[in-house]
Amino acid sequence: MEITWTSLDTWIAVTAALAAMSCALPGVFLVLRRQSMLGDALSHTALPGIVAAFLFAHWMRVAGWWDEVEGGSFHALLFGGAVLAGVLTAFLTEVIQKIGRVESSAALGVIYTSLFALGLLLIRLFADNVHLDAECVLFGTVETVVFNTLPDSDIPRAAVVNGCVLLVNFTLLLLCLKELRLTTFDPALAESSGISSSLVHYVLMAVTSVTLVAAFESVGSILVITVLVAPAATAFLLTERLWSMILVALLVAGGSAFLGHWLAIATPVLIFQPLGFTTVDDTNTAGMIAMAIGGLFFAAFLFSPKKGVISQSVQRSLLSFRIVCEDLLGILYRLEEFARSDDAIRIPTGAPGATIDPRKGLSGKLLDRLAVWRLTRQGYVEVTETACVLTDSGRSVARQLVRSHRLWEAYMAKHFPLASDHLHEMAHRVEHFLDGSLREEIETELDGPGEDPHGRSIPDEP
Repeated sequence: MEITWTSLDTWIAVTAALAAMSCALPGVFLVLRRQSMLGDALSHTALPGIVAAFLFAHWMRVAGWWDEVEGGSFHALLFGGAVLAGVLTAFLTEVIQKIGRVESSAALGVIYTSLFALGLLLIRLFADNVHLDAECVLFGTVETVVFNTLPDSDIPRAAVVNGCVLLVNFTLLLLCLKELRLTTFDPALAESSGISSSLVHYVLMAVTSVTLVAAFESVGSILVITVLVAPAATAFLLTERLWSMILVALLVAGGSAFLGHWLAIATPVLIFQPLGFTTVDDTNTAGMIAMAIGGLFFAAFLFSPKKGVISQSVQRSLLSFRIVCEDLLGILYRLEEFARSDDAIRIPTGAPGATIDPRKGLSGKLLDRLAVWRLTRQGYVEVTETACVLTDSGRSVARQLVRSHRLWEAYMAKHFPLASDHLHEMAHRVEHFLDGSLREEIETELDGPGEDPHGRSIPDEP
C-alpha cells in the first residue's frame, strides 16, 4: 500500500493548520501571562453557553417569536452563547480570586468544573434526547470538513471560518499590541499609563473563546487545548522576543497540522501493516497532530539553545571545565609565587605546597586530565615528566585570575563584615566572572590596593 496525498488531504491539513494558527495567537499571551489552563477551562465552559443558547432558541420558537431555528442565525446564537460563557468564566474567576483571596488556579478549577457540570445538568433535564457523539467531541471532525463546502466550491466552510478568525486575531494583535504587551509584562505600568488591565484581560478572554469555539468543531476538545498552549510553550523555549515567539508559535502550529495529517496517513503503511495489522488503514488526524506538536515541544525542551535540558547540561559542564582549567592556572601561578622567582621556572611535583601531578592535574580525575590536555593545547602550560610549567601566555591569564581573586577579597573586606577566613571561598567563586572593566572599577573604588586582606600582593594588570 502506497502513501497517497490528494487534494482532499490538502484541504484537511489547511483547515487544521488555520485552526491551530488561530488558537496559537491568543495562546502566546496566555502562556506569557501564566494562564495556560484558562484555555482548558474556556473549552469546557463553552458547553453551558451552547446549551443555554439552544434552550433559548427553542423557547423563542415555542413562543412563536422565532420560526427559523436552523441556519446562520441559529448557529450565530450558539456561537454567541459559547463566547459569553467564556467571558463569564474569566469574570467569575477574577471575582473569586480578588474577593475570596483564593489562588487563581483554585478559583479557575472551581468555576470551570461547576459550569461544565451545569451544562451537563441542563442537557440531562431539557435535552436528554439529543444525541452527542463523544468521539466527535473529543477528536473533532477535521477529516470530514471536505464534505461541508461553500456553494459551488471545493473550499471547506471550516477552513473559511478558521481563516477569518485567524485574520481577525492577527488584526487585533496589530491594533492592540501595545496594550497586550504592557498588561502582560508590567500591569502596574499599564494602569499608570491609563490602560485598563481588566478590560484587556476580558477582551483577550473573549477572543480566546471565539477562537476556541470556531476551532472546536473541526479539531475537537483534545486538539484545541493542544494547539492553544503547546505551540506557544514551544516558542517560549526557543526565543525571548515577543514577535519571534509569535512567529515561531504560528510556524509550529501550521507545520504540525501538515505533519500530523501526513503521519495519520503514513503510520498505518509504515508501522502497522509491516507488523501484520493489515486491517488498520488510517489513524486519527487530530490525535496525530497533537503528537506532532508534543514531539516538537519535547525537542525544544531538550535541545533549546538557552532553555533546553541538554543544552543547559552542556553549558554547565563547559563552565565547570573552564573553572577547572582556570583553577589549575591559578595554582601554578601561586606555586611560582611560593618559589619566589620572577622567571618562568619549573615547579617540581615534590616541592613543598605542590599538589599538581604533571599529567593528572589536580586530583587525577578525568576532568582534571582533560584540563591539563586543554591548557597544553592552548599553549598555557608545558608538561614534562616531572613538572607543569606556565608559559608566558598562561602566566598572563593566571595573573588576571589571581588579580581578580585578591581584588575581590579586598573589596569584601572593606564592605562586608566577614572574617578573613571566609573571604577566600567567596572570592574563589567570583574570580572566574570578573572582566577587565570590573577589575578596574574595583581597583579605583579601593584606591589601588597593593595587598589583599591576607597580606599577599595583588598582581598588576598584564
